[in-house]
Amino acid sequence: MKKEEARKAVREGYAQVAKSGSSCCAPQSSSCGTSNMTTGVSKRIGYSDQDIESVPDGANLGLGCGNPIALASLKEGEVVLDLGSGAGFDCFLAANIVGKNGKVIGVDMTPEMIERARENAQRGGYKNVEFRLGEIENLPTADNSVDVIISNCVINLSPEKDRVFRDAFRVLKPGGRLMVSDMVLLHELPDSIKKSVAAYIGCVAGAAKKDEYIKFVKAAGFKDVSVVDETSFPNSIGVKDPVVESLVNDFGISKADLKQLGSSIKSIKVSAVKPKK
Repeated sequence: MKKEEARKAVREGYAQVAKSGSSCCAPQSSSCGTSNMTTGVSKRIGYSDQDIESVPDGANLGLGCGNPIALASLKEGEVVLDLGSGAGFDCFLAANIVGKNGKVIGVDMTPEMIERARENAQRGGYKNVEFRLGEIENLPTADNSVDVIISNCVINLSPEKDRVFRDAFRVLKPGGRLMVSDMVLLHELPDSIKKSVAAYIGCVAGAAKKDEYIKFVKAAGFKDVSVVDETSFPNSIGVKDPVVESLVNDFGISKADLKQLGSSIKSIKVSAVKPKK
């Protein structure tokens, strides 16, 4: 899939999610979008009941593959940037930690998501959160202006992951921290999945090899790069997941290919630091 085709597919797919409130990345089906499912997905990937209950209704779409906030060690007064902020779930959790003296900036390339996130912020009374329309490869953020960058299952959607990490490095202050949750590959995917738009939007087909992903982070200039947590695909996305169901039922991808997928993909949390000098 070409770069612009990939961006268009992701933008259109997540515009549908923003409008419907669905908790899955794949094209809409009757199995998507229930609040119980969204809560279940979020708890399975590391969010607590308190986390889920502390944000405005509609902020949690169940789209992540981990909880970067849990490992980011955020502090009062820090400036946090969320790459691919969606409806604002992680932004609001971060805002509760950094407080009124801190600031959280969410960047998303989907206008419908930005609109929904801003509505959530207004409804929740958040004065320390701002949502900006933009692409994560070219962040609408000043150089050396951010203390911490977080991201949750979004960088894998970018067709230019190297640019994402280079621009993240640019906007971080010297000594700033990166903490991202994402999907990576251990092996090449079957062609039927690599070519599937649904699989791309569903955070699968666009994923990079794990070693390649880490190389992108290091090549951008980050130090102390570490995979702090790693979860096998079957533990984070089961056979009843709407993305998987869509791949089988709507796009005719074989169960054999999906079995190969299960052994090929993992959810990881990566931490890194921008050197002070």
